[in-house]
Amino acid sequence: MDSFINPFKSYKQETQRKMAISQKRSHRKVTGGVYKRQKKKPKANLGRVATLTKLGNTKRKNIRVLGGNLKTRLFEEEYANVVGKDRRVKKVKIKAILENPANRHYVRRNILTKGTIIDTELGKARITSRPAQVGVVNAILLEE
Repeated sequence: MDSFINPFKSYKQETQRKMAISQKRSHRKVTGGVYKRQKKKPKANLGRVATLTKLGNTKRKNIRVLGGNLKTRLFEEEYANVVGKDRRVKKVKIKAILENPANRHYVRRNILTKGTIIDTELGKARITSRPAQVGVVNAILLEE
């Protein structure tokens, strides 16, 4: 009977039925009560709300992370460290955000992420750092 394909059931229904067998135990008892946790979740597994770095006056904050290390959160930034054709780094002002491959709506919201193409005083540049994680905006000048 297993080899017979029922034309009235979709493939999705068949796969869901098979997948249901491998699910974990419910966190509720038969009576409706909740099973108590054996131990708490480790602090390392805690997540945080994503920091969306915006274009504006510089705002930073240090947070403690796993192992007692510090991570610099960058909330707003107006300058970028841009590497030019001569391999020298210059600190230049960001004029505008032109393109963001992470999310097309980030352009109108002026959000900086890795890979964002920005307009600077030197020309177009692509961000190579992760501003929300590292705390600085590093970019490479694009050839025009």
